[in-house]
Amino acid sequence: MINISTFPAIYGRNKQHVLMGLPFDFVSIAESAKLIEQAISSKKRCFLSTPNINFTIAAHDNDAFYQSVAVSDLSVIDGMPLVWLAKMMGLPVKERVAGSDLFQFLSDTHREKPIRVFFFGGAPGFAEQAHEQLNSYSKGMVRVGFYDPGFVSTEEMSQEHIIEHINASEADFVLVALGAKKGQAWIVNNMANLNAPVISHLGAVINFVAGSVKRAPEKWRKFGLEWLWRIKQEPNLWKRYLKDGWSLALLLLTKQLPYYFVDKKYKKSKSHENTVNWQPNTQTLLLTGCFHSTNLEKLDALISTTLLANRSQLKIDLGSVSYIDSAFMARLLTLEGKLSLSGCELAILNPQQKIKRLLSLAGVLKRFKVISG
Repeated sequence: MINISTFPAIYGRNKQHVLMGLPFDFVSIAESAKLIEQAISSKKRCFLSTPNINFTIAAHDNDAFYQSVAVSDLSVIDGMPLVWLAKMMGLPVKERVAGSDLFQFLSDTHREKPIRVFFFGGAPGFAEQAHEQLNSYSKGMVRVGFYDPGFVSTEEMSQEHIIEHINASEADFVLVALGAKKGQAWIVNNMANLNAPVISHLGAVINFVAGSVKRAPEKWRKFGLEWLWRIKQEPNLWKRYLKDGWSLALLLLTKQLPYYFVDKKYKKSKSHENTVNWQPNTQTLLLTGCFHSTNLEKLDALISTTLLANRSQLKIDLGSVSYIDSAFMARLLTLEGKLSLSGCELAILNPQQKIKRLLSLAGVLKRFKVISG
């Protein structure tokens, strides 16, 4: 059974929307930091993901990588192109929350009890360097350990003695740097056995803390030019950025822009009326009406109190639903992710054609088992 009594309000889930097929929490750096501090003080798990363009595109082609975002407790928007796109879509994005900016914010904030940080991974020697450097400047963090697993498989770096070594440090925050796909996979595989409340893959941060790589100037970051700065320091990255740019253009033309216009068309007829009924005999949630960011309170309450109970399958009947927006889709994706941790399958029943079209163009239809008729 999943013990998340305050889902989805905790970790900013009430500010969540789908963008480019992924659920994002549209919170500020300060709000993200507060949520992380709350997780540490309450000893509740916060798996933090920070998808950027490369991360988002990779998630479309790799189901396991995508699922690591779906099971995250906080997924913030890292990358100015994603911020600009969210604004164009009319979504309530506040600002870019880069993992490095968030870590720096936490580090610069003086607190009576510093956040205990453990560094895991990075290029050879970088974890140790970051460990040595942190205490020299941080006002709100303190180092408690590091571990360099080397270039080995996820399974090899998940051995019991390694997890015990991390837990023995009594860390509040495990900072992972293994490459995004391997790092996210390692976290998903091991977070149930890790005692630290906060776990996140922040690959570049370990380089910045170690002093091996300089961050782009603030103006470059503000105007979305950090990628140019990184190419200047790491020339081999140009191939990745070129591939990401091409993939982003295709997704915009075939999915995101068509979704914008179709959603705009269907949104004209939306109302604030809806009903949410739980049918325990059939393990089915029966929805009727329109569901959007301003009227999800009943759904949130039911998710929090009922739907995360231990079961083998949960069905959501959308046969009488006439409109859904990106906030509702984000609820579905996150619910599916949380349920999957306990081996529970989420099935969508009888969606109308226009609902299927919205889900498809938003890039999320393939994430669910759909049963029609």
